[in-house]
Amino acid sequence: MTEYPTLIVYNAKIHTGVSHRPEAQAMAVHGRRIAAVGTNGQIRSLAGPATQVIDAGRRRIIPGLIDSHIHLIRAGLSYNLELRWDGVPSLADAMRLLADQVARTPPPQWVRVAGGFSEHQFAEHRLPTLDELNQVAPSTPVFILHLGDRALLNAAALRACGYTRDTPDPPGGHIEWDSTGAPSGLLLAAPDASLLEDALAHGPTLPHEYQINATRHFMRELNRLGVTSVIDAGGSHLRYPDDYRVIEELQQHHLLTVRFASHLSAPTAGEELRDFNRWTSIRRQGEGDEFYRLQGAGEVLVHSAIDHGNFRQPRPDIPPCMEYDLEQVIRLLAERQWPWRMHATYDETISRALDVFERIDRDTPLQGLPWFFDHAETISDQNMARIAQLGGGIAVQHRMAFQGEYFVERYGADAAAHTPPFKRMLELGVRVGAGTDATYLASYDPWTLLHWLTTGRTVGGLALYPASHCVDRGAALALCTRANAWFSGEEGVKGQLDIGQLADFALLSQDYFEVPDEQIRQIVAELTVVDGRVVYADGDFRAHDLAAPPPMPDWSPVNFGSRCEKAAPGAAVPRRASGT
Repeated sequence: MTEYPTLIVYNAKIHTGVSHRPEAQAMAVHGRRIAAVGTNGQIRSLAGPATQVIDAGRRRIIPGLIDSHIHLIRAGLSYNLELRWDGVPSLADAMRLLADQVARTPPPQWVRVAGGFSEHQFAEHRLPTLDELNQVAPSTPVFILHLGDRALLNAAALRACGYTRDTPDPPGGHIEWDSTGAPSGLLLAAPDASLLEDALAHGPTLPHEYQINATRHFMRELNRLGVTSVIDAGGSHLRYPDDYRVIEELQQHHLLTVRFASHLSAPTAGEELRDFNRWTSIRRQGEGDEFYRLQGAGEVLVHSAIDHGNFRQPRPDIPPCMEYDLEQVIRLLAERQWPWRMHATYDETISRALDVFERIDRDTPLQGLPWFFDHAETISDQNMARIAQLGGGIAVQHRMAFQGEYFVERYGADAAAHTPPFKRMLELGVRVGAGTDATYLASYDPWTLLHWLTTGRTVGGLALYPASHCVDRGAALALCTRANAWFSGEEGVKGQLDIGQLADFALLSQDYFEVPDEQIRQIVAELTVVDGRVVYADGDFRAHDLAAPPPMPDWSPVNFGSRCEKAAPGAAVPRRASGT
């Protein structure tokens, strides 16, 4: 009996990501995997009576985007509570969105903008003043997190947090005071962002059912941008297993629309070895399926090694105990064959960590174990070569697209011109992948990432890198697709549109390979397929969409505010219909 394809897409410009067949017109999917790639005539002839056939209308199709560093679990739990300023072109637009949301938010709820934007993206190149926040919201708590460097709280939010003139500064943080000695509403990371995250934690949370709904809507938003897989970088504020129950429940009910590989971070300083010993004893690395799997440890391995990533502050000093703490954990992970990822912003931190890794490698070889550093903004050639020698990798993120102006101010334009040196990493044979570090420290929008990789420009328009330090569009796309599959141990399984690979792809609103540089950031997906089924569709393909349930609660900003809106620079932010 002939097995017909379940889905055929034809009349397309397909970028396969495969060297022997880089372009195609059509492809066929059987079940969850790609069955054939070729010309319109070849593929259409395979259709059976029940095959779903989609005319792509000469649109560009790419492999589904993979974000190798995102905090989806954390973001999903509160996504429906957040007003997003990602991509909003002016402070005037942002404040209008804020005022509208304040008007519809019932007490005792807050209005929160939890990262994903930079003041430099605004035409005004500034944040709102505290007076402006208090005028817009005299009684509704408002919390605005700006990257990992500061938070703005209006008077109502200060009261809700309980901050008074007697509240002391926590370690690594600072509460600004007004002329009377009372908290002004400005909280500073110095350089630790824990104060900012702790303040946000004072706000109301969503009940479990709403967290399920919120995570589904965050995944749908990623699908709208062409994202089909993520690697969650964990985080010290996430508690396992409690904070992972939402994503695991969605997996059990087959409701994930994004493939998901997770990492477990150490939540408590001084207890890291105990936690990793327990987790590696009760959980098997790689367990799960192709939609949800446990990948390994990190990005927080030991708290003594955290060097933050706030370029408005000087590089923090790492304590002498770091090597001892790290060696205990890495020896355990290496012996039990658990991959790991390690947060490391500065070359000085990477040098010390590599001393530990090389010592362990002499006893337990690390080759073949997908371990890697995250960030590595100031890494040296010498340390890139050491990583390559040990078989490791580097996951870069576009934090400099949001903080580049601050880096230049502190270290100068010459230093910024190769921070991070992602093209040099490739030249030296290091495994390199790309991600966003969303949602606090950068936007989850992958097209901002691709724009940064190819142009070297910040969201404020500052040219950080010469053209020789950037990569071309094909290489940038490979860093967000095929290359990222290594970081989750799935090379050859996804990231390309080839026979036998998972059927994950996105049909784009504009041709990524043809649009001018500044239009890259305007691209969205008009059709996204994951596991051989349509998970998102819009525009000419809207009839294929499987709409998500209405956002909960009904006053959620998801219904009304900006969600990485694709307005042209200087244009007003378009409104979205309720429930989309």
